[in-house]
Amino acid sequence: MTIVSEHKTQIPVRGSVRPACAASGCIRSWVQTRGCQVLSAFCLLLSAYCLLPFVYAQDAEPAPAQKPAPGASRIDPKAKDILDRAIRSLGGQAFLQAKSISTRGRTFAISEGVAAGFAPFRSIVVYPDKRHFSYGKDKPVTLINDGERGWQLDRYGTVRQSAEQVRRWRIGSWYGYENLLRGIVAEGGVLIQDAGRDFTDNLAARVIEITDAQQVHIRLYVHTVNYHPLRLTYRVQNPESHDWEEFAEVYSDYRTFQDIDTPMHITRYLNGERYSEIFRNAVEYNAEIPPNSFTPGS
Repeated sequence: MTIVSEHKTQIPVRGSVRPACAASGCIRSWVQTRGCQVLSAFCLLLSAYCLLPFVYAQDAEPAPAQKPAPGASRIDPKAKDILDRAIRSLGGQAFLQAKSISTRGRTFAISEGVAAGFAPFRSIVVYPDKRHFSYGKDKPVTLINDGERGWQLDRYGTVRQSAEQVRRWRIGSWYGYENLLRGIVAEGGVLIQDAGRDFTDNLAARVIEITDAQQVHIRLYVHTVNYHPLRLTYRVQNPESHDWEEFAEVYSDYRTFQDIDTPMHITRYLNGERYSEIFRNAVEYNAEIPPNSFTPGS
């Protein structure tokens, strides 16, 4: 599986230290009586990193690609200072050393700017690219991802996620702020620059521009006072359709759990259109994870 950068270079999605949010699939069990509009909206919301209807196909797993040796990183001292402040604002070493996050709350699908439906969810994410995500009430749907493998479990049985679903999950997971600040900025071959000041969501922000070793361009907006991440954007090209995909995540309502400041409200956009929101009401880091949480037998 590959991500295509802005320079149209085929690049591998890595499996070391990888990116939040939310999840996938068609909600057959939850929205049968809600009508076609709600069903469509949740199919878009809850596909792997969104907007993908579930494909009931046994897709072959792609062979791992060779990763070129990275060059030397170039980091603007001003940008490094801002990044260091952002990491400290999130909890410093407590944030950097977190291995997993378990959350509960509600997830909303957005259709034409209006909330089309919602479902309660439970999520376990082990950084960088493992998740166990269940949503719905009576007969929940469960999405399991483990690197390049993914499954969906529901009342009809177990099916393998499509290659595109897995690709979207891995991209979104890797470029979320957690893996960005723990992994990408510490890699070789990274360019990090201070992009000055701006406003985002009516808040003054410092902006950092990051180009990773795969030439994916990322912009991180942090609060000018407390240095919490406010917005994260990045742009990749779909390797099949060759369409550019502009992703953005907005973080707000930070609360502290186990000395780690955590956004309780996350809004996601694709190509400028809001498509989902997550409201967390419980967070735990490094919780004991049930055995086989990332295998379809669970």
